[in-house]
Amino acid sequence: MKANAGRGPADDIGAGGSTKSFRQELDARRFTVVDEDWAGGVPAQYGVAPRVRIGRSRWFNLLWLVPIGFALALILIAVAQGLRQMPEIEAFIKTYPGKSELPANAPVGFPAWLAWQHFLNLFFMIFIIRAGVTILADHPRLYWTRHSTPGKDWFRIQKPVPSDPLYTAKQDSITLPNGVGLPGRRHSIGLARWWHLGVDTLWLANGIVFYVLLFTTGQWMRLVPLHWDVIPNAIAVAIQYASLNWPLEAGWTDYNSLQLIAYFVTVFIAAPLALITGLGMSPALSTRFRRISSVFSIQVARSLHFLVLCWFIFFIVVHVTLVLTTGVLRNLNHMFAARNDDSWVGFWIFAAAMIVLIACWVAATPFTYRHPRIVQRVGFALIGPAQRLFEHVDSKPGQYTDKDISRYFWHNGNYPDMEDFSKLQANDFASYRLRISGLVENPVTLTLADLRALPYHEQITQHFCIQGWSGVAKWGGVSMQTILDLVKPKPEAKWVVFYSYALGPEGGLYYDAQAIEQMSYKLTMLAYDMNGEPVSFGHGAPLRLRNETQLGFKMVKWIKGIEFVEHFSEVGGGLGGYNNDHEFFGYRQSI
Repeated sequence: MKANAGRGPADDIGAGGSTKSFRQELDARRFTVVDEDWAGGVPAQYGVAPRVRIGRSRWFNLLWLVPIGFALALILIAVAQGLRQMPEIEAFIKTYPGKSELPANAPVGFPAWLAWQHFLNLFFMIFIIRAGVTILADHPRLYWTRHSTPGKDWFRIQKPVPSDPLYTAKQDSITLPNGVGLPGRRHSIGLARWWHLGVDTLWLANGIVFYVLLFTTGQWMRLVPLHWDVIPNAIAVAIQYASLNWPLEAGWTDYNSLQLIAYFVTVFIAAPLALITGLGMSPALSTRFRRISSVFSIQVARSLHFLVLCWFIFFIVVHVTLVLTTGVLRNLNHMFAARNDDSWVGFWIFAAAMIVLIACWVAATPFTYRHPRIVQRVGFALIGPAQRLFEHVDSKPGQYTDKDISRYFWHNGNYPDMEDFSKLQANDFASYRLRISGLVENPVTLTLADLRALPYHEQITQHFCIQGWSGVAKWGGVSMQTILDLVKPKPEAKWVVFYSYALGPEGGLYYDAQAIEQMSYKLTMLAYDMNGEPVSFGHGAPLRLRNETQLGFKMVKWIKGIEFVEHFSEVGGGLGGYNNDHEFFGYRQSI
């Protein structure tokens, strides 16, 4: 081990060691717009029609559900109309007319607060759904196991994974139309997450207010099934709807049983499940609550999250259809004017609300492209407190064993192609030197042999990529706590910057800043082994970072150097990492 080896007076800055060369190799630009050259000019790439896997290798194109669904609807209508001709069925419908009896103290009508809640919920859901679809497009595959193995996905909107052994997850991402995704541009997940997570916090706050008012005003009695006869009543209503001889609507006083079940599922099952499955994709929470995440893995959470999205879309489509076809003026008065008549008041309020919604829908993506930093700042202001809270969750090793290791582990990032790295790779990294400098008492330069001579640390952990894929691997190397003990950071050192040999898409070294308190976490390490062998080129050889409270893009690969600093604002574009400077990611990403 050679302390300060290879240093000369020209290399020093302050207490730093050889930090000057690292910083000079960074791209210090802070991007403020999304234009055609953004993210290295990543080209558009469109996926395929949604498909689900049938059996081992057969895929079913979901577009076939359109003609199949139309044919089944015709058959269902014919069957239902035939059933309505049977005396037994008509007697059943008379016995169960479609509604369960409400308590005598159940409220009648819709209060004004419910109309506002209804509008705000719709408003927030538009942005949540659109941004969520963009997030899905960044890894357009869903799995039921944590291993994200190609060919084992159950749903995809992308072609099969090619045989290229260095094919990356970023290459797998797809483009969406700007009017569908938010934004639609390929690999704009950084901005999509600010929209999705930021508006989620507003939606959840609105939901809390809704629950409080629901239970304090008694409106809950109109949404919760109170008797078992709701089931036969719902069947009777379904037969009436299917036969096109619909039941009379009286939503002002109470819903029919089929509506009641649909509202109950949406409000008390789907909405909480959206929150739970969203949190299930957090690396910090998953590594902390090991018993839960061992069963409820990120991929189970992601798949269920998608199915909840499908339910919300289905509910919205059916809900809007019934509103427009079962007395539109009265229904709109119920929903938007809190009155029970056939006047046009509710319609005009609805029309004004639709103008607002359509204007925001159309403007959202162009605004995001022109003002991405505003989206980033507002998003962080909304979700940042939760990100900071989850970062303080330290975890213990031992959740996984060798039998849990994934047989496929996705590659990602720009591979290093600089001449100095190629020379290191050619001699099997024999001349590799890791420089650790900055605000430390003992700056050092370490060879791989030096690193291997330090106490060996090993952990089997799950990787969480911001794009949505995951995998389990065994990592071997040096605990960052050992590095801290070796270099002795000064009190003013608050952040640790990791520099890569790889360049970012727009030039300049890839780098990322990590909070110094996380460097002492039990699952934070420098890995030179993966699954019992030296880390491969595609996975970050010769050295990469592991910090299991964070998402994968923060775990720098092909590490060139480490610098301890007071704040990351003095490094690169000043936002805490290459992806933060260029692609509007966040420096805190524990969700």
